[in-house]
Amino acid sequence: MQYKQDGETFIIYVEQDESIMETLTQFCKDHNVDNGQLSGIGAIKEIDFGDRYDGLWELTSFQGNILLKDGEPFIHAHITLSDHNLNMKGGHLFEAKVGAVGEFVLRKINTDGKREHDPNIGLFCMAFND
Repeated sequence: MQYKQDGETFIIYVEQDESIMETLTQFCKDHNVDNGQLSGIGAIKEIDFGDRYDGLWELTSFQGNILLKDGEPFIHAHITLSDHNLNMKGGHLFEAKVGAVGEFVLRKINTDGKREHDPNIGLFCMAFND
């Protein structure tokens, strides 16, 4: 992984065969990013949406946010993929590896947002009230 910083914005290059979510989460821990916004493009493989997709896929869109969950940075990301025949897939990303390139922009947001379990929904949702 390589990166450059400009103020509160980071341009991050996740390298071939690196795990995207693991690498970006560790980056957040190492750079004290508790809240933020992520976007990215690239070419990825070994994609886990709940179902697994192998082979090389074009990452046409990666959109995510970062909030603390149980005191640690947690990335919630959705992606859109395309194969070489322009067949599209999309959904919640659990993990994937970079197949060729992984180019991301992370913008740190200085708020105290976090994720808390909402029993009505059954998910960890954004929470901004103490």
